[in-house]
Amino acid sequence: MKLLRTASSALAALVLAAPVLLGATSASAAPRQPVVYDALGDSYASGYGVPPYTGGSCGRSGSAYAEQLDGRMKIQLDDFVACAGATTSTLVSGGQLSALGADTDLVTLTIGGNDIGWSKAVGACLVGTDPQCAGALAGTTHLVLTQLPGLLDTVYADVAAAAPGAHVVVTGYPRLFSPEYGAFLGASPEEQRALNDGADTLNGVIAAAAVRHGFQFVDVTSRFVDHGVNAPDSWVIGPRDPAAFHPTLDGYEAYTAALTAAIVPARLR
Repeated sequence: MKLLRTASSALAALVLAAPVLLGATSASAAPRQPVVYDALGDSYASGYGVPPYTGGSCGRSGSAYAEQLDGRMKIQLDDFVACAGATTSTLVSGGQLSALGADTDLVTLTIGGNDIGWSKAVGACLVGTDPQCAGALAGTTHLVLTQLPGLLDTVYADVAAAAPGAHVVVTGYPRLFSPEYGAFLGASPEEQRALNDGADTLNGVIAAAAVRHGFQFVDVTSRFVDHGVNAPDSWVIGPRDPAAFHPTLDGYEAYTAALTAAIVPARLR
């Protein structure tokens, strides 16, 4: 009889506990809330180069990595305010920070290339003399190493203050050339390698600033290997296009793939 009473008591305890256990299971299985996502930055973030565009002169494209990320992994694009031509300062003065708030979970940001005259260096190497190319590269590298870190620190601090609970992902820039395919316009393979080294220096400074502010840096250079502007399968728009040296659709898809691989929504707040 004692054994029977013990078994009955255990059964009753299990029945009483069942709602609690079921409740715990239901709570743990509750669907994860969408990740509120805001996208900031320059033309590489706006998707410039792959029309049609929205946003007036900002050149926002449906092919931008922000638009491609929307709906993936419960990511919900809230505000897409990246704008072609943006610098670290005009990102702020142009109002991009107003997209951010306490409810922002995820921010992506591509910025810095327009601050250091990168396009002028590329142009000097394509159509200028060797000394002009070398001089432009030296000037750009000087700006990257001496001025850009402070500019990035300022804008990154502004982003962190505007979205205090967000996970911020900073993307770099691709190498634009594939020197293994020979000279391109006026740029020799050696000059192309020097330009690619300049892109690496730019990315290194951006990555270091991101780390200083607790942001995640995503490098896209490996994905563009063998897809430079002079490669047979180029993911970079050529110099005769108004959107010269921006990614093609394949290039923006490479950005999206890099971000998808790097972002883990379950680790976000």
